[in-house]
Amino acid sequence: MATTSDIHLGSVIRFNGELCVITEYQHRTPGNLRAFYQAKMKNVKTGKSAEYRFRSGEEVELVRMEYKELQYIYKEDAHLICMDNETYEQMHIPADLFGENARFLKEGMTVKVAFEGDTPIIADAPTFVELEVTYTEPGERGNTATNTLKAATLETGAEVQVPLFVNIGEIIKIDTRDSSYCGKIK
Repeated sequence: MATTSDIHLGSVIRFNGELCVITEYQHRTPGNLRAFYQAKMKNVKTGKSAEYRFRSGEEVELVRMEYKELQYIYKEDAHLICMDNETYEQMHIPADLFGENARFLKEGMTVKVAFEGDTPIIADAPTFVELEVTYTEPGERGNTATNTLKAATLETGAEVQVPLFVNIGEIIKIDTRDSSYCGKIK
């Protein structure tokens, strides 16, 4: 068993029988009271956030995870089929582990998946993806003076907001953390 001093941001713990990811973690020492750790946790299955105060030195169960980089192959129902590039084994990863970022995945991309034993528990899409614009309203020359945005549909079917000068057929860079436009790829 680990103690509260072994926890850091991004740690996965078993709390009340559920797997939780630590999203915020602070050590507090209020005046003449005992020190404690204030933690914000996100439940891996439900996605709900909760706050809890741990006493200093309290025992917690850290979950041992193994991260693997897998290649996304295709989507099948509610699962994404990914391949381990070392063993060529195909794995069914639930699409909801990726959350909203699953809409940016294109065949052949490398994704990062955390496993507890053989069970996938956390999945991350690449932070930046380069995708082709398949539909958007036509842009006019010189539309760069303002920060006005328009909707664009990407090759994966995802919709994002892009500047007015972006046209159909151009490849753009997207930040998957907030679905924002980063720039054109030449």
